[in-house]
Amino acid sequence: MDQLLAIRAFARVVEAGNFTRAADSLEMPNATLSKLVQELEAHLGVRLLQRTTRRVTVTPEGRDYYEKTTRILRDLEDVDGSFNAARGTPGGQLRVDIGGSTAKDVLIPALPDFLARYPDIRLDLGVADRAVDLISDNVDCVIRGGPLDSSSLIARRIGSATLITCATPEYLKTFGTPAYPDELKNGHRLVSYLSPQTGRAFPLRFERDGEKTEIKVAHRIGINESNAHLAAGLAGLGIIQTFSYSLGVALKAGTLVEILRPWRPEPYPFHVVYPQNRHVTHRLRVFIDWLLEIFPQRVSK
Repeated sequence: MDQLLAIRAFARVVEAGNFTRAADSLEMPNATLSKLVQELEAHLGVRLLQRTTRRVTVTPEGRDYYEKTTRILRDLEDVDGSFNAARGTPGGQLRVDIGGSTAKDVLIPALPDFLARYPDIRLDLGVADRAVDLISDNVDCVIRGGPLDSSSLIARRIGSATLITCATPEYLKTFGTPAYPDELKNGHRLVSYLSPQTGRAFPLRFERDGEKTEIKVAHRIGINESNAHLAAGLAGLGIIQTFSYSLGVALKAGTLVEILRPWRPEPYPFHVVYPQNRHVTHRLRVFIDWLLEIFPQRVSK
């Protein structure tokens, strides 16, 4: 038995919550993963996991073994990382989760620079406007905008974006151009961005001279993906509020027109987030440093 591989396999099952997701993240057959865990249990002489057809439960002995061996795995990663850092050549696989428009308009255009600097790093991007479980999904970090709601995560602010309210010229010709946020309640059609977590529409936010207001009205259409949300605005379905970095081409071409500019809300924060109980590898550290370097100017466009 390869005991180190078996320990890593067992740890991934605990973190992922089932064998299938653990096997996928380790890129090994489910049967191989199961055999490794069985061999580890036989070697220790204890049951680490209780298996049923629907779920996997960690036994008390398994929880104790996981907590002790993950410390060893982190220490081993520290040793490996120190040698990689000394050589200045971080490598390996890095898994990053990011929202759709932020990926398309901010991160991906800048990636040639990162990959040129660190050619030994393999990057897997999970692109979707929805929350992930960094532990069970085996994600190294996520890039997200807005307030943070988990104290079990470490967050570093990497920039802030401008929210712009806009519509097509044809829409404004038909429905008029509002001069004040409250006018949006009177006959205007809104395309709301829906929370991928709750399904609820985010209110349109406005601020002027320290006065903040939110507009919550029934929307004509709601969309929970940022690129599709922008497409709905471009199609003339109604007024949208979204990030300036996604609107550059449309505003310059005149296919969308900014409205209520004096009422632009305060900048919207973006963070890179990662688990506090996970070792920060050399490759993750250089990626975060790179984000801090390039993200502010790109997201503020």
